[in-house]
Amino acid sequence: MTTSGTIEAVWRIEQPKLAARLNRLLRDIGLAEEIAQDVFVLALERWPRDGIPRNPAAWLTQVAKNRALDRLRRTTLIDGKNRELAIDFVALEHQTPDIESVLDEDIDDDLLRLIFTACHPMLPAEQRAALALRLLGGLSTQEIGRAFLLPEATIAQRIVRAKRTLREAGIAFETPRGEERRERLAAVLEVVYLIFNEGYVATDGPHWLRADLCGEALRLGRSLAALMPHEPEVLGLLALMELQASRFAARVDGSGNPILLLDQDRSRWNWSSIRSGLDGLARAMLLTTLPGPYLLQAMIAACHSRAATAADTDWIAIAAYYQALALAAPSPIVEVNRAVAVGMAFGAAHGLAIADALKDEPRLRESHLLPTVRGDLLARLGRTAEARMEFRRAAELTGNERERALLLARADASLGEP
Repeated sequence: MTTSGTIEAVWRIEQPKLAARLNRLLRDIGLAEEIAQDVFVLALERWPRDGIPRNPAAWLTQVAKNRALDRLRRTTLIDGKNRELAIDFVALEHQTPDIESVLDEDIDDDLLRLIFTACHPMLPAEQRAALALRLLGGLSTQEIGRAFLLPEATIAQRIVRAKRTLREAGIAFETPRGEERRERLAAVLEVVYLIFNEGYVATDGPHWLRADLCGEALRLGRSLAALMPHEPEVLGLLALMELQASRFAARVDGSGNPILLLDQDRSRWNWSSIRSGLDGLARAMLLTTLPGPYLLQAMIAACHSRAATAADTDWIAIAAYYQALALAAPSPIVEVNRAVAVGMAFGAAHGLAIADALKDEPRLRESHLLPTVRGDLLARLGRTAEARMEFRRAAELTGNERERALLLARADASLGEP
């Protein structure tokens, strides 16, 4: 890996932790992210010249602390808040020189505080998710825009407004309790889910899979499950991610090219992860008689995980679960996936009818998902010319280089079909 690649990899892992710790000390999300970004820029300048530090995480946190101290020293202490912050930093500055232990303690708590702060009910739901994805997932505004099927400028505006609202309201940096925690939980789960999805199929760039983002989402999911062990949707989301993550080794070939689910070598699936996911799903199902969206998706993933071969997949059950999901959490993406399941369970023509009903859906106009599904269904019906056009259209819409190559290959393959 190149130095720049190593820096980016380290940053993906450490940025959320750094932002969380800085935010706890500064009590200003915008300022915390600004200082964290400054540290990243400095690493980009120095590491290629001086070499990567033996402990990159400690280097980043030490430089971040110094930058924060410098910022506070330049600030006139005109109110109690600034004095309190200065005392916090002076105390931190005089602690033991073992910077790793000092700045890594309670990091899980800091990250949970940060995600619950970013998902404060004072913010509109769309701002909560965008801000938390930016801070905890390290996603760019372009990546978040693709996740929400929205323009990059819209996402950037949401993030700026969210930071300003939290700063002006002086929102406490804390993990809420009781009913307040439940109010924020839906937005928190959405954020974790979207981070995982961005890693599972990257919207942009040269890689089909970004295990770092999936790993961060899994870590956050496990922290949430430890914090809220009796919430079925928390357990359901964690089970879903574990079941999906079990396929990592089989999802790409030796060159990093994607392998679709039905073509995967299931002997390469991680059966330990599958058992963990199925156990979590069983615990979640004991806690409720009315499964929510994440629990339903975990049930779908479990159907795939229990199938020894692609031919053994219970597509009728999956189609039924998608029908329930469409009622619990209706969205065009759910309908696209339901078209796939119905097409597999009852025939391509039935799936295509569902997909065709979505052709005028404005939220799917810039997404490659619908033309990809329509291309597959059309190909199965022998309508190869139409399928080829859909695959090519999908290739134009995706930002992922590996996915684009796969779609173009499928378009070319349809040339040789009758």
